[in-house]
Amino acid sequence: MSVVACVIIAVAVFLASCMQASIGFGMGMLAAPVVALVAPTLLPGMLIASATTVTLLVVIRERGSLDLRGTGWALIGRVPGTIAGALLLVWLPTRGLSLLLAAVVLGGVAVASVGWRPAPVRRNLATAGAASGLLGTATSIGGPPMALVYSGEESAHVRSNMSAFFLVGSLMSLAALAATGSLRAEILWAFVALTPIVVLGFVASRFVNRLLDRNRLRIVSITVSAIGAALLIGQQLFF
Repeated sequence: MSVVACVIIAVAVFLASCMQASIGFGMGMLAAPVVALVAPTLLPGMLIASATTVTLLVVIRERGSLDLRGTGWALIGRVPGTIAGALLLVWLPTRGLSLLLAAVVLGGVAVASVGWRPAPVRRNLATAGAASGLLGTATSIGGPPMALVYSGEESAHVRSNMSAFFLVGSLMSLAALAATGSLRAEILWAFVALTPIVVLGFVASRFVNRLLDRNRLRIVSITVSAIGAALLIGQQLFF
């Protein structure tokens, strides 16, 4: 891998780590397209491992705002959602599935933009967890459903609970990759080399978080969700 490619990946991972630690999701959404162009063989293992590091650091930092009961309901929903996503990948054409799910995300963004705020109660958390598992398994974009259900909460509460949710999910994914032999030495070495960059992104998020009150976090989360869905549509239509 060239020096230029290494620098590009490092910058993408730094910005993605900062975003993940600031709004609770977005690492794969931001970094995956860049890594896919420069070093596709590192996906998805390297980014999943890096996301695990970020989410662990955020959970430790924001542990005072963690609601294990709410996160638990979301994780309960994630299990059938993940299974459904895997089945949809088998039953439906990838392009049609991705466009359908992106449209669903954009629909959620639209209603959230006009003031809809689903309360983070058991039913909504489980539903969001299922949708996140389905989206994450089928398209690798699992953040928007959880971001929408937590969109009206305090910033620290959003970051801690979404990070706890994605920490468990990332560990599950890493276990699955390891079981199938997909965590190659190349991926592990890249993860180790990029870990200082990931930590720097986490540290930088402390300064970004000072600017993110509840309303600003809501706007950023909705915007990133919309951009992620739009990128997914563009990827399926033009690439």
